Amino acid sequence: MSVFYKFETQNKQVLPNSTSNERLYQIALTLLPNVGSVLAKNLVAYCGGAEAVFKTSKGKLEKIPGIGKERADSIVTATVLEEAEAELVFIDKYNITPLFFTEENYPARLKKCNDSPILIYYKGNADLNAEKVVGIVGTRRATDYGKEVTKKLIADLKEHNVLIISGLAYGIDIAAHSAALENNLKTVGVLGHGLNTIYPQQHKSIAKKMVEHGGLLTEYHSSNEMHPSNFPNRNRIVAGLCDAVVIVESAISGGAVLTAKIADSYNVDVLAYPGKSTDRFSAGCNSLIKSHRAKMMESAEDLLLEMNWVASEMEKPQKRQQRQLEFVLSEPEQEVYNLLNGKNGLTIDALSSSTEMNSSVLAATLLEMEMNSILIALPGKRYKLL
Repeated sequence: MSVFYKFETQNKQVLPNSTSNERLYQIALTLLPNVGSVLAKNLVAYCGGAEAVFKTSKGKLEKIPGIGKERADSIVTATVLEEAEAELVFIDKYNITPLFFTEENYPARLKKCNDSPILIYYKGNADLNAEKVVGIVGTRRATDYGKEVTKKLIADLKEHNVLIISGLAYGIDIAAHSAALENNLKTVGVLGHGLNTIYPQQHKSIAKKMVEHGGLLTEYHSSNEMHPSNFPNRNRIVAGLCDAVVIVESAISGGAVLTAKIADSYNVDVLAYPGKSTDRFSAGCNSLIKSHRAKMMESAEDLLLEMNWVASEMEKPQKRQQRQLEFVLSEPEQEVYNLLNGKNGLTIDALSSSTEMNSSVLAATLLEMEMNSILIALPGKRYKLL
């Protein structure tokens, strides 16, 4: 594994002071053994901040849900501050921006995911809260067809100023990043390792271009050893950053299928290109479409229409007005219509919390409106007016 940063930098030491203490403890929080993102967020919520976690008594820590005696003991006896200080020096030296989940510049879409990282490291200039964000992923063994589909998709998205997210892996991932750069679209790679290296090494030159026209992002610090288990974990960040995830090619059990399933669980729109039933690297896409976990797509237009990102969508209010004339809406239907009107879809949970209907009445109302072509059911139990 080679070091990514070869350029000259000033070798300065940054020691914790009154302004960097909280950042030091935020990093230290990610280094605690047997404390994942969910528990770390609980600790911050109960204690009032990262530094406060390390200054809370063992007895109080034990009472926090999910912590218990063993974890509380590991927190009060933790020796992770020295490692956290080394990481603080590293990120300062290479102008890497740490984003803590309570901060305003932490990606808003990712923050909504319950298992999102408590801290991520980012180097780049793309706005992670851009208006339109699409993840494009697929097999590492991309066919010529898959690469061409990816290239055309991104070229067709150019005028819509979409931020492209992928994982910098072989195959579809690197095809997506390369095509984004060629079309002057910003692109961010989510890594399964720290920012001290790039894997695979063959993608270093692309990665450096991405830092200038997009960025690199990871939850792993520079002392983390790269491990295969990191990459499935990385997939949840790809899914959580996006408005939609597109699967170009994937085997039935590929990492792209895992990303799609995670995206579906986050209520992120999932679309997939279909392929021949005999094609190994279309089996995953076909399965997602068949199981209604992904919408079938054949072009960028399908994505743009699904996400309501097309100028011709201005025609929709007229169509909706015509439907109101054709159908006399019941009181529950009118309530659902009013909630969905002007929105790019709502989950059934969001609709349920905004109405006084019980679940059976709401389900029946949604079904009736779908049968009358007033609304459409989307992946992730979401509904949108036609």
